[in-house]
Amino acid sequence: MNDAGTERPDPEVPERARRRTFTAKYKLEILAAYEAAPDGEKGALLRREGLYSSHIVAWRQARDAGALAGLAVPRGRKRRDPQAERIARLEAEKHQLEQELAKTRFVVDVQAKLHALLETLSRARSPRTGR
Repeated sequence: MNDAGTERPDPEVPERARRRTFTAKYKLEILAAYEAAPDGEKGALLRREGLYSSHIVAWRQARDAGALAGLAVPRGRKRRDPQAERIARLEAEKHQLEQELAKTRFVVDVQAKLHALLETLSRARSPRTGR
């Protein structure tokens, strides 16, 4: 409170609301409890869990279509295959070694040509003495 007796609002911005997600197990448990509850207690179950009747309708349709069984797989990134990682790493290493081999062959080729050139120049400059 300040001097005038009025409260000032909190200057911090509230965290953005996130949509709730429900696991397939939770959905099936709630559906079973909802369907087992007498008519007067169904609303109490929804209020207690913070759900709406539209959730029940959608989950029932998904269950009847067999979709809830497929929802048991966790969401998110797929796990990387260790074999695929190893193959990718080995292919990258192979590519690097092939590049190094090509450079080495080029250097050896240049050295051979330089040696031949120097050999030719040394024969041309030095007169043959009687050997």
